[in-house]
Amino acid sequence: MRTARPRKLLAQYGWLAAIAIAYLWVVPYFPRIQSANELPRVYLVKAIVHDGTFAIDRGVARWGGTADVSPHAGHVYSNKAPGSSLLAVPVYAVVSTVAGEPSLGTSLWICRVVSGVLPSLAFLYLLWGFLARFAPDSAVRRLVVIAYALGSMAMTFTLLYYSHQLAAICIASAWILAIDVADGKRTLRAMAGVGFLAGAAPLVDYQAAFAGVPLLAHFVYLMWPRRRELGKALAIAAVFAAIPIGFLLWYHAECFGGPLKTGYDVSQTFAHFHQQGFLGLSKLRGEAFWGSLFSADNGLITLSPWLLLAIGGGVLLWRRSGDSRATTDARALVITCTSIAVIYILFVSAIAMWRGGWGMGPRYITAMLPFMLPLVAAALVAAADRPLLLGALCGTIASGVVIYSLGAATFPYWPDSLKNPLYEVTFRLLGDNAVSPNAGSALGIGGIAGIVPFLVATLGLTGWAIQRATGWRGLAAAVLVGGAIIGAFALVPGTGPHADRAYKNTVYPAVTK
Repeated sequence: MRTARPRKLLAQYGWLAAIAIAYLWVVPYFPRIQSANELPRVYLVKAIVHDGTFAIDRGVARWGGTADVSPHAGHVYSNKAPGSSLLAVPVYAVVSTVAGEPSLGTSLWICRVVSGVLPSLAFLYLLWGFLARFAPDSAVRRLVVIAYALGSMAMTFTLLYYSHQLAAICIASAWILAIDVADGKRTLRAMAGVGFLAGAAPLVDYQAAFAGVPLLAHFVYLMWPRRRELGKALAIAAVFAAIPIGFLLWYHAECFGGPLKTGYDVSQTFAHFHQQGFLGLSKLRGEAFWGSLFSADNGLITLSPWLLLAIGGGVLLWRRSGDSRATTDARALVITCTSIAVIYILFVSAIAMWRGGWGMGPRYITAMLPFMLPLVAAALVAAADRPLLLGALCGTIASGVVIYSLGAATFPYWPDSLKNPLYEVTFRLLGDNAVSPNAGSALGIGGIAGIVPFLVATLGLTGWAIQRATGWRGLAAAVLVGGAIIGAFALVPGTGPHADRAYKNTVYPAVTK
């Protein structure tokens, strides 16, 4: 009897343990590239703990500046929203007190784990329960969670000290908890968490606020049958949302001279981008739309083709039959999720600096991804009784996992000047037996051999999950479709001699030295 419960837990949540291993195994830290987005966040953590200030002067003087610092009133500051740094402060402070100030690399690792890995794992657990509404079959639901966790930008931005994944977690968790309240699964007390998480989202990443209006409208609709409680629910949420929002406004005033002034207002490096239009939003750009969704180097759909299933899933939910309330609830969900997708796609298509520098995928729209998952789940559920079809659809998941897991295991900072970085960076590094620092390399196991446990936890888990849901024939179909998608990247025109120079002069030395 004592072994029955652990076995049951392993059978039910073994996938989460495998993802945890994957998230913790590789440590893509490359000091040579002086990561512009991550270092100012670490500097801020150190400044708060060691200097009692928001100014990152000491970090810049000691380790060097980046493009993402903003000078103001004789000091320099991170131009990022401070939420991800604030979350890491308590743990970093304890470590510093016990063991002394950690090195820059160790500090970055602490921040990544506290602000990325641990919140993502908790969010995946929350998602697992939430998606049961749309995919009661655990085998199908597991596919959706794995696709998101390992085959999308959620993978890389969990491992890197960017704020996008944490912001997505905050705003999507607020939505999930709010739906639970509306469904009667949680009491009104949970609205405190809803409000705090919703308010924390822009504290972590400014553009996460864009999802707020559709989510508020969705909650009001769901609560309308209980409208006597609606006012109280919104009041509780508003009070607790005011805490992180109030802190953000105070932070702006302390650092940049006014509550509505951000680091981008005083940024010098990219001032010509941020000063265009409103907050860098000026006009819709066809190049930005195509580049953010369909290009081989950065396209959301190209790198995570399984997200296309959200279209079919949305249609199926819209047409769902049943009583009038169930039908309108399903349509309200589709409208909410679609609205959020449209808002973020318009945003990234209109922002001047849409490419966002080195990375894997259009990072500015990471916050919209969790809202696509119910629609994807509906599409996979509809195909569940046809294993070959489901297997073929899972091929899109497999290709996403291959792209993002191998990218994370090598160099997840794809240079924005390359046209086909999957082949020109990721596969070329693997061919040269060059991989990210990892637990294996820390134990003296170099090269690809050091990431074998990571590959088992990503590619192996994905294959196992597909086989469980579709059978061996379905897995074969997934391999064929996924292989065809990966192979199609070989048809993309390369960057030419520039790619070779970028690899030899920048990428390979960063990974191996």
